[in-house]
Amino acid sequence: MTKIGAIVWGVTDIPRAVEFWSAALRYKLKCPPDVDFAMLGPEEGEGVQLSLKLVTSPRARRHHIDIFTDDREGEVERLLALGARRKEWSYEPGADYVVLEDPDGNPFCVVQV
Repeated sequence: MTKIGAIVWGVTDIPRAVEFWSAALRYKLKCPPDVDFAMLGPEEGEGVQLSLKLVTSPRARRHHIDIFTDDREGEVERLLALGARRKEWSYEPGADYVVLEDPDGNPFCVVQV
């Protein structure tokens, strides 16, 4: 099974973003936020998670989609066959994701759940 798991949104102020997006989307914190990351989800029912990631650049944000899957390597191969490309990326040890680009060059992640 494959589905969109989270939209990751670059912000410069986590508490302010939590307050705004929680109210704007009727979302709530899924767990206590870190200083550089917070996860929001619907107050009721199901929906796509909004992950807020602290950024330091004053430039426009580059947002991306995280696709959650129980077969990361199989899903990566399927997406590559559809026209995605691997994006050059510096992965941290134990990374549970692979960064790809769609045919327009927009990055997205395939995350093992």
